[in-house]
Amino acid sequence: MAVDELDTRILRLLLEQPRTSMREYARLLGVARGTLQARLDRLEREGVITGTAPSLSPAALGHPVLAFVHIEVTQGNLVDVGDALAAVPEIVEAFSITGGGDLLTRVVARDNAHLEDVIQSLISLPGVVRTRTEVVLRERVPHRLLPLVESMGRAGKN
Repeated sequence: MAVDELDTRILRLLLEQPRTSMREYARLLGVARGTLQARLDRLEREGVITGTAPSLSPAALGHPVLAFVHIEVTQGNLVDVGDALAAVPEIVEAFSITGGGDLLTRVVARDNAHLEDVIQSLISLPGVVRTRTEVVLRERVPHRLLPLVESMGRAGKN
């Protein structure tokens, strides 16, 4: 989807000031509320905006340990294992991947012992052959999309 300069400005405001009212967004952007709403509706319809939930911190919720767990699955069991992963609350994301393993999960835990318990529960799932875990020491670049949005906005000007 092409993102123009106004879309970029709208997305920047949504990311930087998520609790601002529509009236204030329109004022800051210098556009009518109807124009703003039409743009937001289009961005949602085209899948650019996928939700409006607040961003939560697992660490602040008592789960400061973050790990990536690669899971190797026996052939034909990817869907079943994926469904089983959805029932594990400590798994905050899971992806089918290529390379070393079949699934990559992002796991949070209260401490290392809790992480071990979660990993042991994953290993016991039917269809799981083995796991490989990488514990995060420090986040270097937090999850972000604004630089991508801004680069697309700049590309749209050319």
